[in-house]
Amino acid sequence: MNRSVKYIVLAFVSVLILSCKTSKSVYMFTSFREPAGGGLRFLYSYDAYHWNALNHVFLKPEAGNAKIMRDPSIAQGPDGVYHLVWTTGWKDDQGIGYASSKDLLHWSAQQHINVMAYEPTAVNAWAPELFYDDEAGQFIIVWASTIPNRFPKGEEPENNNHRLYYTTTKDFKAFAPTKLFLDPGFSVIDAEIVKRAKNDYVLVMKDNTRPNRNILVAFSNNPLGPYTNYTKRFTEMYSEGPSMTKAGDNWLIYYDSYRLKRYGAMRTTDFKTFTDISDSVKVPEGHKHGTIFKVTKKQLNLLLKERG
Repeated sequence: MNRSVKYIVLAFVSVLILSCKTSKSVYMFTSFREPAGGGLRFLYSYDAYHWNALNHVFLKPEAGNAKIMRDPSIAQGPDGVYHLVWTTGWKDDQGIGYASSKDLLHWSAQQHINVMAYEPTAVNAWAPELFYDDEAGQFIIVWASTIPNRFPKGEEPENNNHRLYYTTTKDFKAFAPTKLFLDPGFSVIDAEIVKRAKNDYVLVMKDNTRPNRNILVAFSNNPLGPYTNYTKRFTEMYSEGPSMTKAGDNWLIYYDSYRLKRYGAMRTTDFKTFTDISDSVKVPEGHKHGTIFKVTKKQLNLLLKERG
């Protein structure tokens, strides 16, 4: 590369970085660290590729017997309030945690919502994910649960044969009866809904069967399904906790590659072809399963100030 071309490239990169940092919104990534008793953490990014840790616990878990917080998921309602749900126990826990906040700093009293209480043999309620359905004006909460001897299984034991369930709510006070969300014919966990356009939804999920344990997506014209046209598994084995966000024309799918002890990332424009960009992203060590959303720079500055 000659010197003049090199300078042009460096100038372009500098402008791109400056543009990202001066934009009005910032990407946030909910996070937790092991052991899971610590609580809610955040990463932030100006470009959705390079992430920084805030290194502060913003909410310590109190809901549920185990007093842990795994898989924190946040969605913002049309009134600006942030709603948070999380996993409160590995097993023998049929509920999920819930709290809300107007600024991500001051939180409501925590609740333990017994979403699977109607199924007395349900083993768990894992990785709840929030999605705001702007067309129906309601929140959808999707999670994975095992009900032994309910569904055909592969090599995994009965207490690890998951299907997806859901409930809906408008105010987090009244909840619709829990229903089966997805039975794809295999054990499935870690599902997240994303809306591409009106009547165009994508569901990213983990195939939790042995020996797969990797990630795929499916499609629907309704956030509640049914979902069809499943893609091939497009990540390496031992991948979980997928999280999606859009950056420019690209969709980025982050995931925990737990056997490799790193965070991986795939880039796609159509959810049909996927490019591995794991070596081009920066995710702080220790970050675990969360969801990505956006805040204003003013909101980020408040979080940075709280971190001290």
